[in-house]
Amino acid sequence: MVANRSWSSGLTFILAAVGAAVGLGNIWKFPYIAGVSGGGAFVLVYLLCVVVVAIPILIAELLIGRCGNGSPPVAMRRVAEASGRSPAWSIVGVMGMLVGYLIATYYSVIAGWTLVYIYKAANGFGGASAAEVAGQFDQLLADPATMTIWHTVFMCIALLIVGRGLRRGIERVVKLLMPALFVMLVVMIGYAAVAGDFGAGLEFLFRFDFSRITGAAVLNAIGQAFFSISVAMGLMMVYGAYVPKDVSLTRSAVIIAGADTLIALLAGLMIFPIVFANGLDPAEGPGLIFKTLPTAFVNMPGGTVFGALFFLLLAFAAVTSIIAIIEPIVAYAEDRWRMSRKLGCAVFGTLGWALGVLSVLSFNRWSDLHPLGMFDVFAGKTIFDLIDYFTANVMMPVGAILIALFVGWRMKPEMPEGDLSFYRPALYKVWLWTVRVIAPAAILGILISGLS
Repeated sequence: MVANRSWSSGLTFILAAVGAAVGLGNIWKFPYIAGVSGGGAFVLVYLLCVVVVAIPILIAELLIGRCGNGSPPVAMRRVAEASGRSPAWSIVGVMGMLVGYLIATYYSVIAGWTLVYIYKAANGFGGASAAEVAGQFDQLLADPATMTIWHTVFMCIALLIVGRGLRRGIERVVKLLMPALFVMLVVMIGYAAVAGDFGAGLEFLFRFDFSRITGAAVLNAIGQAFFSISVAMGLMMVYGAYVPKDVSLTRSAVIIAGADTLIALLAGLMIFPIVFANGLDPAEGPGLIFKTLPTAFVNMPGGTVFGALFFLLLAFAAVTSIIAIIEPIVAYAEDRWRMSRKLGCAVFGTLGWALGVLSVLSFNRWSDLHPLGMFDVFAGKTIFDLIDYFTANVMMPVGAILIALFVGWRMKPEMPEGDLSFYRPALYKVWLWTVRVIAPAAILGILISGLS
């Protein structure tokens, strides 16, 4: 039972939560958005959005997990019933759990690419020219067999960790990988400072250009703050269920959000000096990692070693993220159906692997298959695109809004007030009205933007 487990310490919980929040998207997306949206000016707006959107929702989700002491659907139902509300609120927990699970099915596919590229980089990309190196990614996407093999390898790694339980599996891994990830990040920044154009990278990330702070930039900041902390995916709720009672949820939420932002900025200092030193385009998006940067590593001194280290870093970030988003559904299998942890991993891991194969085929054999193409908004979207669209643009924002409204308006007032360690009563009031009004309104903006 989930109720019988807890993190060994508050530090371990924070390491696990930061590892869950820091994923492949953080490594390239936040630095790039910051660079093209005003640099330091955007970072200031982003930090404001973290304070008024991400942290209040994160506290709310952790609070439900601790008070409900179970997997997301169970925790939501228990807290709702304790507050005299309908047990149907458990649907919010089901939605969050499904969001994480669906994301895990294609996240494993993308994470598998990092394993392929560790070998490619260590092998000097087979002596290929810069132009040929960029083409190797297209060759990978066109090869469903290779992608399926590495998707399988990565999914098995994640399931083996989750299957070993909280302390023997997840805790041990995050205690090892998170410090290792930070050390590798610092080493790569040192390499970028020596072999890259560090001044150009600093200017790109931290110049203050307030003329670029438009309505769209603010909406990007809200969205990035919301998605980067990994709320409304069930994982923070179930991680909150494992938090010891003597650990402050409020302080932990601030540390998690701060560490996530710091690592995203450090990732920018790792990537963009290399990009600018080689005259590459920082606006490549996901291709920046698997097409643009490999081209740079081929031409740089020590590129073989540091290229492999870079993709190893990405693989570590992917591992700490995927084990967190698999954990909620495995915990629910234990809660709801009394499955053993290993059986839950086997059942839902197999199903998740099969769904992941659909994403694999979306990049090649089924790239012309558009199941909902009869609707204009879904024109051209593959199975992979549809899963990504519905989880990110619909389910996560709706789930976050419902979590905020539930905690702010429907939860018994004594529960949050007694469980949150705000230094002053006034700060509790500020948090309460932020989670009641400001955060839901901001996330509603993300929802409308995503749907339009």
